Amino acid sequence: MKKCLFAKMVLLLFSFCFLIPLISSSVMAASATKQRIYDEAGLLTEQETEQLEALAEEYSVKRETDFIILTTKDTKGKDIIPYMEDFYDEKGLGYDQKHGNTAILTVDMQHRDLYLAGFYKAEKLLDDHRLDLIRDKITPAMSNKDYFTAFQTFILTADEYMGIRFGLSPNNLLFQLWFQALVAVGLGAVIVGGMAYTSGGRVTINNKTYEDLDTSRVLRRKDQYIRTRTTKRRKPQNNSSGSSGGGGRTSGGHSHSGSRGSF
Repeated sequence: MKKCLFAKMVLLLFSFCFLIPLISSSVMAASATKQRIYDEAGLLTEQETEQLEALAEEYSVKRETDFIILTTKDTKGKDIIPYMEDFYDEKGLGYDQKHGNTAILTVDMQHRDLYLAGFYKAEKLLDDHRLDLIRDKITPAMSNKDYFTAFQTFILTADEYMGIRFGLSPNNLLFQLWFQALVAVGLGAVIVGGMAYTSGGRVTINNKTYEDLDTSRVLRRKDQYIRTRTTKRRKPQNNSSGSSGGGGRTSGGHSHSGSRGSF
């Protein structure tokens, strides 16, 4: 009986010693979760931050590109673009390496500016035009102070656009169901019209059938010039403001796409 009890104690001790490293490694792995939401302006609640961190983690792994949210109330005297670029350089942002694949949304609350940028893989799949489209989507929510929705939309839309084959615009008509239906109807109309046209037999009468060349001729020709009138119109000016696009290069030499606007 004593031997049996001793054996059980030894087995329990061995199991305990074996499980401790596994538990500690799991805790370390959980605590080492990568930060992707840098809400320095305090726009989110703690719960919203946790939800966005989980969302960013999910889609960052899916696209092998870090989706970063950066907010601030003080750019330290810098414009929003160099502020973002310096942040990227200093943090060494990137999915699986320093200064790697990154899509970042920067919000300057002091000047109410937005800047979206894509580095490396994201620079190609989220070019200036696609970032403009994403910015257009999130700006209304930003203006309404619905920051959580805006940041969530940024991650989800960026993920969606990165899944569209490079070289095709997200606004391409091929992606519009109504356009595909319209093409199908048009092709059907052409085919049916062609069948109806040919179903009545071939027409053999033309303008030469009843023409008598001996008695038919042009009696008189006359060209009369009246006048020429030229109208000048002033070319309309583009007075839109509050947005600008285009990427750049960080001081560390990392190029990026970009889209800028206000809210």
